Amino acid sequence: MRDLQFPLQFVFKVTTLANDFRAIDANGRTVAYVRAKVLKWKEDVQIFNDEQKSAELYRIKANKWLDWSAAYRFNRADGSQLGKIARKGWKSIWKAEYTLIDQNDKAQYKITEDNGWVKVMDSLFGEIPILGMFTGYFFNPSYSVLDQNERAVVQIKKQASFWGRKFSVEKLQDIDQDDQERIMLGLMMMILLERRRG
Repeated sequence: MRDLQFPLQFVFKVTTLANDFRAIDANGRTVAYVRAKVLKWKEDVQIFNDEQKSAELYRIKANKWLDWSAAYRFNRADGSQLGKIARKGWKSIWKAEYTLIDQNDKAQYKITEDNGWVKVMDSLFGEIPILGMFTGYFFNPSYSVLDQNERAVVQIKKQASFWGRKFSVEKLQDIDQDDQERIMLGLMMMILLERRRG
Protein backbone atom coordinates (compact mmCIF):
# COMPACT_ATOMS: atom_id res chain seq x y z
CA MET A 1 0.00 0.00 0.00
CA ARG A 2 2.43 2.57 -1.22
CA ASP A 3 1.88 5.64 -3.41
CA LEU A 4 -1.81 5.72 -2.55
CA GLN A 5 -4.09 8.15 -4.38
CA PHE A 6 -6.38 9.85 -1.86
CA PRO A 7 -9.19 9.99 -0.95
CA LEU A 8 -9.58 6.29 -0.25
CA GLN A 9 -12.88 4.49 0.28
CA PHE A 10 -13.33 1.55 2.66
CA VAL A 11 -16.39 -0.37 1.45
CA PHE A 12 -17.65 -3.26 3.59
CA LYS A 13 -19.33 -6.30 2.11
CA VAL A 14 -22.71 -7.05 3.64
CA THR A 15 -23.22 -10.48 2.07
CA THR A 16 -20.52 -12.45 3.92
CA LEU A 17 -20.18 -13.82 7.44
CA ALA A 18 -16.61 -12.52 7.61
CA ASN A 19 -16.00 -8.83 8.28
CA ASP A 20 -14.57 -8.02 4.82
CA PHE A 21 -13.97 -4.73 3.06
CA ARG A 22 -12.15 -3.28 0.08
CA ALA A 23 -9.90 -0.23 0.13
CA ILE A 24 -10.36 1.67 -3.13
CA ASP A 25 -8.21 4.64 -4.18
CA ALA A 26 -9.28 7.85 -5.94
CA ASN A 27 -8.82 6.15 -9.34
CA GLY A 28 -11.25 3.33 -8.46
CA ARG A 29 -8.41 0.80 -8.06
CA THR A 30 -8.62 -1.79 -5.26
CA VAL A 31 -5.45 -1.28 -3.21
CA ALA A 32 -6.30 -3.80 -0.47
CA TYR A 33 -8.86 -6.41 0.49
CA VAL A 34 -9.24 -6.82 4.25
CA ARG A 35 -10.58 -10.06 5.71
CA ALA A 36 -11.33 -10.52 9.41
CA LYS A 37 -12.77 -13.88 10.34
CA VAL A 38 -15.67 -13.86 12.76
CA LEU A 39 -15.90 -16.13 15.81
CA LYS A 40 -12.16 -15.99 16.52
CA TRP A 41 -10.93 -15.83 20.12
CA LYS A 42 -7.89 -13.88 19.04
CA GLU A 43 -8.03 -11.31 16.23
CA ASP A 44 -6.27 -12.39 13.05
CA VAL A 45 -6.79 -10.06 10.10
CA GLN A 46 -5.43 -10.73 6.62
CA ILE A 47 -4.86 -8.00 4.05
CA PHE A 48 -4.60 -9.05 0.42
CA ASN A 49 -3.74 -7.15 -2.75
CA ASP A 50 -7.17 -7.78 -4.33
CA GLU A 51 -10.59 -9.34 -3.79
CA GLN A 52 -9.45 -12.65 -5.32
CA LYS A 53 -6.85 -12.86 -2.51
CA SER A 54 -4.04 -13.34 -5.02
CA ALA A 55 -1.31 -12.35 -2.55
CA GLU A 56 -1.28 -11.63 1.17
CA LEU A 57 0.36 -8.26 1.85
CA TYR A 58 -0.02 -7.92 5.63
CA ARG A 59 -1.26 -9.71 8.73
CA ILE A 60 -2.61 -8.06 11.89
CA LYS A 61 -2.68 -10.17 15.05
CA ALA A 62 -3.85 -9.39 18.57
CA ASN A 63 -1.47 -9.92 21.47
CA LYS A 64 -4.32 -11.06 23.77
CA TRP A 65 -7.56 -12.98 23.59
CA LEU A 66 -10.79 -10.92 23.38
CA ASP A 67 -9.70 -7.87 25.34
CA TRP A 68 -10.48 -4.25 24.67
CA SER A 69 -7.06 -3.06 25.75
CA ALA A 70 -5.29 -5.46 23.37
CA ALA A 71 -2.58 -4.37 20.97
CA TYR A 72 -2.67 -5.46 17.33
CA ARG A 73 0.70 -6.03 15.64
CA PHE A 74 1.25 -5.31 11.93
CA ASN A 75 3.46 -7.69 9.93
CA ARG A 76 4.31 -7.63 6.25
CA ALA A 77 3.97 -10.88 4.28
CA ASP A 78 7.72 -11.49 4.71
CA GLY A 79 7.30 -11.41 8.50
CA SER A 80 8.91 -8.00 9.07
CA GLN A 81 7.18 -5.84 11.67
CA LEU A 82 5.71 -2.44 10.89
CA GLY A 83 4.37 -1.51 14.31
CA LYS A 84 1.07 -1.91 16.13
CA ILE A 85 -2.10 -0.19 17.26
CA ALA A 86 -3.31 -0.25 20.87
CA ARG A 87 -6.72 0.75 22.20
CA LYS A 88 -6.80 3.03 25.23
CA GLY A 89 -9.05 0.63 27.22
CA TRP A 90 -11.34 2.41 29.70
CA LYS A 91 -10.54 5.78 28.17
CA SER A 92 -12.17 4.57 24.93
CA ILE A 93 -15.58 3.88 26.48
CA TRP A 94 -16.80 7.44 25.93
CA LYS A 95 -14.65 8.47 22.98
CA ALA A 96 -12.58 5.98 21.01
CA GLU A 97 -8.83 6.51 21.26
CA TYR A 98 -5.98 4.42 19.91
CA THR A 99 -2.20 4.78 19.84
CA LEU A 100 -0.18 3.96 16.72
CA ILE A 101 3.23 2.59 17.67
CA ASP A 102 6.16 2.18 15.29
CA GLN A 103 8.37 -0.91 14.80
CA ASN A 104 10.68 0.32 17.59
CA ASP A 105 7.80 0.37 20.13
CA LYS A 106 7.67 4.18 20.12
CA ALA A 107 4.27 5.93 20.21
CA GLN A 108 4.00 7.87 16.98
CA TYR A 109 0.39 8.87 16.28
CA LYS A 110 -2.94 8.93 18.07
CA ILE A 111 -6.31 8.09 16.49
CA THR A 112 -9.18 9.77 18.25
CA GLU A 113 -12.92 9.94 17.67
CA ASP A 114 -13.86 13.51 16.81
CA ASN A 115 -17.21 13.60 18.63
CA GLY A 116 -18.26 11.02 21.25
CA TRP A 117 -21.89 12.18 21.15
CA VAL A 118 -22.38 10.80 17.62
CA LYS A 119 -21.81 7.24 18.91
CA VAL A 120 -24.16 7.84 21.88
CA MET A 121 -26.95 9.15 19.63
CA ASP A 122 -26.44 6.31 17.15
CA SER A 123 -26.75 3.75 19.97
CA LEU A 124 -29.84 5.39 21.48
CA PHE A 125 -31.76 5.82 18.22
CA GLY A 126 -30.55 2.44 16.96
CA GLU A 127 -32.69 0.76 19.65
CA ILE A 128 -35.94 2.34 18.39
CA PRO A 129 -37.87 -0.06 16.11
CA ILE A 130 -37.92 0.94 12.42
CA LEU A 131 -36.24 4.31 13.12
CA GLY A 132 -33.10 2.43 14.19
CA MET A 133 -32.69 1.06 10.66
CA PHE A 134 -32.00 4.56 9.34
CA THR A 135 -29.41 5.81 11.86
CA GLY A 136 -26.66 5.15 9.28
CA TYR A 137 -27.96 8.15 7.34
CA PHE A 138 -27.83 10.60 10.26
CA PHE A 139 -25.10 9.63 12.75
CA ASN A 140 -21.75 9.30 11.04
CA PRO A 141 -18.67 9.36 13.25
CA SER A 142 -15.29 10.62 12.13
CA TYR A 143 -11.83 9.87 13.50
CA SER A 144 -8.62 11.88 13.17
CA VAL A 145 -5.03 10.67 13.15
CA LEU A 146 -3.00 13.18 15.17
CA ASP A 147 0.78 13.54 15.16
CA GLN A 148 2.93 14.32 18.21
CA ASN A 149 2.00 18.03 17.86
CA GLU A 150 -1.75 17.20 17.94
CA ARG A 151 -1.98 18.12 14.25
CA ALA A 152 -4.49 16.08 12.19
CA VAL A 153 -2.70 14.28 9.35
CA VAL A 154 -5.43 11.88 8.16
CA GLN A 155 -9.17 11.71 8.79
CA ILE A 156 -11.64 8.87 8.27
CA LYS A 157 -15.39 9.52 8.10
CA LYS A 158 -18.34 7.18 7.92
CA GLN A 159 -20.48 8.00 4.88
CA ALA A 160 -24.27 8.13 5.06
CA SER A 161 -25.57 4.70 4.02
CA PHE A 162 -28.28 2.21 5.00
CA TRP A 163 -25.88 -0.47 6.28
CA GLY A 164 -23.16 1.89 7.53
CA ARG A 165 -20.71 0.19 5.22
CA LYS A 166 -18.77 3.06 3.57
CA PHE A 167 -15.92 5.15 4.98
CA SER A 168 -13.79 7.79 3.27
CA VAL A 169 -10.14 8.44 4.16
CA GLU A 170 -8.63 11.87 3.48
CA LYS A 171 -4.95 12.77 3.79
CA LEU A 172 -4.68 16.22 5.38
CA GLN A 173 -0.87 16.58 5.59
CA ASP A 174 2.13 15.09 3.80
CA ILE A 175 3.41 11.97 5.57
CA ASP A 176 6.26 9.65 4.79
CA GLN A 177 5.59 6.30 3.05
CA ASP A 178 6.33 4.08 6.09
CA ASP A 179 4.08 6.22 8.28
CA GLN A 180 1.36 6.16 5.62
CA GLU A 181 1.51 2.36 5.50
CA ARG A 182 1.31 2.12 9.31
CA ILE A 183 -1.54 4.65 9.49
CA MET A 184 -3.58 2.80 6.85
CA LEU A 185 -3.14 -0.53 8.68
CA GLY A 186 -4.08 1.17 11.94
CA LEU A 187 -7.23 2.69 10.44
CA MET A 188 -8.22 -0.66 8.92
CA MET A 189 -7.94 -2.41 12.30
CA MET A 190 -9.58 0.46 14.17
CA ILE A 191 -12.58 0.57 11.83
CA LEU A 192 -13.10 -3.19 12.20
CA LEU A 193 -13.15 -2.82 15.99
CA GLU A 194 -15.35 0.28 16.01
CA ARG A 195 -17.92 -1.19 13.62
CA ARG A 196 -18.23 -4.17 15.94
CA ARG A 197 -18.84 -1.85 18.89
CA GLY A 198 -21.73 -0.23 17.03
